Amino acid sequence: MSIVYLSRRATFCASHRLHSEKLSPAENKKLFGKCNSANGHGHNYILEVIICGQLNPKTGIVMDLTKLKKIIEDSVVARVDHKNLNLDVREFKSLNPTAENMAVVFWEWLEEALPKDLLYEVRLHETENNIAIYRGE
Repeated sequence: MSIVYLSRRATFCASHRLHSEKLSPAENKKLFGKCNSANGHGHNYILEVIICGQLNPKTGIVMDLTKLKKIIEDSVVARVDHKNLNLDVREFKSLNPTAENMAVVFWEWLEEALPKDLLYEVRLHETENNIAIYRGE
């Protein structure tokens, strides 16, 4: 049976402030620079969700893309789009909303909604040069 990797992309806009309560104000400023601004800053994010599974011999697909699109929209995009992550998203009130942490949280949200063992990878493009990749490890 053939194993196929399938990727679906979604976009959203959100703002955040990179700040760790475990660091002093000086350490935060030194580490996060302008991203530590008290008023935060925003990004136009690209989220890629990669699933992996057996190719259904009857349908020729791994999963209905319409269903995957809806799961991504309901599980992630609706919760973060046009939000201040630090203030509006429960998980990030106590967790620094770095791209790395966001990828892990999004994995957790998606894993709850997708069929078991289908989620392979979450890629979060914060900028065209900064991408966080998480595989549930």
